[in-house]
Amino acid sequence: MQKQELYIIKIGGNVIDHPEKLGAFLKDFSEIQKPKILVHGGGKLATKLAEKLEIPQEFFEGRRITNEETRDVAVMVYAGLINKNIVAALQKNGLDSIGFSGADANLIPAHKRPVKTIDFGWVGDVETEKINANFLEKVISEDICPVFCAITHDGKGNLLNTNADTIASSLAVALSAHFEVNLAYCFEKNGVLENVENENSVIAKITPETYIQLKEKNIVNDGMIPKIDNAFAAIEKGVKSVFILKETFLKKLINENNRTSGTEITQ
Repeated sequence: MQKQELYIIKIGGNVIDHPEKLGAFLKDFSEIQKPKILVHGGGKLATKLAEKLEIPQEFFEGRRITNEETRDVAVMVYAGLINKNIVAALQKNGLDSIGFSGADANLIPAHKRPVKTIDFGWVGDVETEKINANFLEKVISEDICPVFCAITHDGKGNLLNTNADTIASSLAVALSAHFEVNLAYCFEKNGVLENVENENSVIAKITPETYIQLKEKNIVNDGMIPKIDNAFAAIEKGVKSVFILKETFLKKLINENNRTSGTEITQ
């Protein structure tokens, strides 16, 4: 028996930071006719609130170091303000949805990242094999769209700030036993670009072989590397496809199966 198709879609901070972009994206998302899950990051709101509260923000290689006060701000902003605003907007657009953190229904257990060269504080690494996929399958079967923020928990009463890209790929892997899962990372560019100055230089497909070449030529670098690493890891563990594309292309990709936009990560 063929599995039902499921789309897991992650939107980044660039969309969240712009109310008009977010509103247009959520309208498009509501019109996608297939079962779906939305995962969102936090954008700049947490940093802005931390600054207002005079909580110093530390970063290491672009990643936030999450002390207790910063973790509390992240929970308030991600699981509270952003998550509930997104759910309210989806309801306005006629899509029945429910907001989750990883702690709800024990959906995404994680553990505090071990200290190696640096202590990232209250940052969580997802325990993919413990994701409560059975509960999510029941929610999706009721035509309700789960909306995940980037907060998990450790089972010991602690909430953890967790990378939203990782949450999306972990959910995709865990749910691939139940569904035919497609994963889409939406961000501000048209796709993975051969030349960052040229929006039209989209690389249509990246395979493991071409990925090595793109890294050697420094075409793919910095923050794009963990995103693509996550994508390949997901495909190796049963996810059908991974796309990296501009949020405005998403509806066309899914409703019309139009694969002429964005970058497909494939074996």
